[in-house]
Amino acid sequence: MTGPDGPASSRHIRFWLIGLGLFALALWILSGMLLPFVVGLAVAYLLDPLVDRFEEWGLPRWLATTLVLLCFVIVLVLFGLLLVPLVQAQVSHLLEVLPTYAAIVKERILPAVDRLVHRLSPDDVERLRSAAGAYAGDVVGWVARVLSGLLSSGLALFDVFSVLFITPVIAFYLMRDWDLMVEKVNGWLPRQHAETIREQAREVDATLSGFVRGQATVCLVLGGFYALALSAAGLDFGLVIGLVSGVLSFIPYVGTLFGFVASTGLALLQFDDLWRVALVVGIFLLGQAVEGNVLTPKLVGDRVGLHAVWVIFALLAGGTLFGFVGVLLAVPVAAVIGVLVRFALGRYLDSPYYRGIDP
Repeated sequence: MTGPDGPASSRHIRFWLIGLGLFALALWILSGMLLPFVVGLAVAYLLDPLVDRFEEWGLPRWLATTLVLLCFVIVLVLFGLLLVPLVQAQVSHLLEVLPTYAAIVKERILPAVDRLVHRLSPDDVERLRSAAGAYAGDVVGWVARVLSGLLSSGLALFDVFSVLFITPVIAFYLMRDWDLMVEKVNGWLPRQHAETIREQAREVDATLSGFVRGQATVCLVLGGFYALALSAAGLDFGLVIGLVSGVLSFIPYVGTLFGFVASTGLALLQFDDLWRVALVVGIFLLGQAVEGNVLTPKLVGDRVGLHAVWVIFALLAGGTLFGFVGVLLAVPVAAVIGVLVRFALGRYLDSPYYRGIDP
């Protein structure tokens, strides 16, 4: 009979590692066509609790799925019809005032730069120029690679249409058959470890749903607050900056940092009164205080077990390895890895090896 650390356990570990490697390879190969499936899965996962609620009220599963998905699509369409003209107007306004802002930059900033340059030695100036040229070249090259990857791909247009037309179909069938699929997968689990796997799956679901649904609510609240507050403060393009800041708030700290830098820089160019610049700064300080002390603790909380640094790393790694699909899958994969690591750590802390007891 083999012990828990014997050949049988080693075979199980090799089996799961090989399976994980094959899954990652398939994901990398098929990443160009997975976008509608990943988005459809995300929509189905987020809306499934609503379908379950309607089903509890006596509606057939297919009818509940149809109603929930139809309402979701209608809300998205109405939101787009309301938002697109506003964003388009602000972008047009940006193109109109861009020469004015360029003149303000030339008038206010270039003299200060010239005064600073005159205080430096020729060697320091040359080093700064070389460093600026090198960094600028790196930034331009990175932007060019990103744009090339987005625009030169023959699948770019296909991705747009597939998300618009294929994703709702995928989401419908996934939501309609969600419970059946879960039951089917449950029947495939090895009987000896079925309860342990179910327990970890419930932990992953709690972590993922708590983070995604909570963070999505935080993004909506912050985006609405920043957009309305910056627009009320009279900041040009406040609507766009606020909405983008809200969306980017899904990545910890990134949304607030982007919004603060963009809005403060624009306020310095637009306003002559310092109190109006201070008002813009105060909007983001207030938003950050509300997010850190009210929204995130109440809606997300520490119970989800996803540290901000771990989320940022997962998003960067997913985007680097698998592109936009990797970004969408980053948080779910991070949740799974986090749960498995905590499970393995718990087993280790309960082991005779950790406690110094001879087996």
